[in-house]
Amino acid sequence: MNTNWSDYPVFLAVAEAGSLTAAGKKLGMSQPTVGRRIRALEDHFKTTLLKRKDGQLVPTTFGQSMLDHISRMQDEAAAIDRSSATLEDSLSGVVRLSATEGIGTAWLPGVMQRFRSEHPDVLVDIGISFESHNLAQREADIALRWNSPGEQNSLIGRKVADVGFGMFASPEYIALAGAPESLADMSKHDGVIATIMDGKILWMTDPDTDEPIHMPGRITFKSNSIWAFYEGLEQGYGVGMLPLCGAMQKSRHLARVMPELEHTEALYLVAHQDLRRSARIRAVFDYLVEAFRQDSAFFNSGGGSVFSPGRFDIAPPSACRSETDHSHLTVAAE
Repeated sequence: MNTNWSDYPVFLAVAEAGSLTAAGKKLGMSQPTVGRRIRALEDHFKTTLLKRKDGQLVPTTFGQSMLDHISRMQDEAAAIDRSSATLEDSLSGVVRLSATEGIGTAWLPGVMQRFRSEHPDVLVDIGISFESHNLAQREADIALRWNSPGEQNSLIGRKVADVGFGMFASPEYIALAGAPESLADMSKHDGVIATIMDGKILWMTDPDTDEPIHMPGRITFKSNSIWAFYEGLEQGYGVGMLPLCGAMQKSRHLARVMPELEHTEALYLVAHQDLRRSARIRAVFDYLVEAFRQDSAFFNSGGGSVFSPGRFDIAPPSACRSETDHSHLTVAAE
């Protein structure tokens, strides 16, 4: 009996996630369904593919050999998918964008609607996540990533913004606990924390180790949602770090503390190098580079965005022509 090809990605997901439940969430399947698909593969090959180690499901020796082949199959399938995208010369069809909450929810939709005012056949699909989408597998066409473009040498990236951050708290919290005068004072204060990319937290970090520094004395509120994080700050749970653009636009009830504190994070626009040959993806990429350039003051220091209602001052998307020079793009190093 021939095996079901669709079972292979299920096995790969379980091996990557370490559990049937986590793989099911990623695939949109129930845990029992994932289990049945794995058993079907094991019945076909008449051997076990997974074993439990330290509370996680890991591949057996034969399972690992299978995964090597599955990964190559997946890479080849993705290459075919990318090749089909590069043949598209028209400015029509879906462009999949990946971004985090904040920029992806409050800034990007308005910016892309400006693009669509001249190219209404471009359809926008924005994936909001704190996990990096796999561009090689075409989980997204273009991604916004913090701090680096990524480690795959098949990616092209451009740093598009230096985003300024500051420390904020509600007036009610400050009235109750006072305002910290320096980062060293944070040991005496409560903290509000957002969990962001790869489980990291939104807080000051050591530039050498990337570990959090000057942490609050206790964490009284923590969330993986930026909007819940904003609400925790506004409700007076403690002090937290916010992008200046987001703090000025969305949280008018907050007061900035330690205003002399300056911290920036780099934001990159990234795509797979094969997709430079796709007219619509290239046009969107170039358009977003220009959008970030015109809104650089907004991202660096807050204030008004040029994309606020009535302030669409960006050059028209028709300026993004197929002969645009891409020499500024950098290839991520392995």
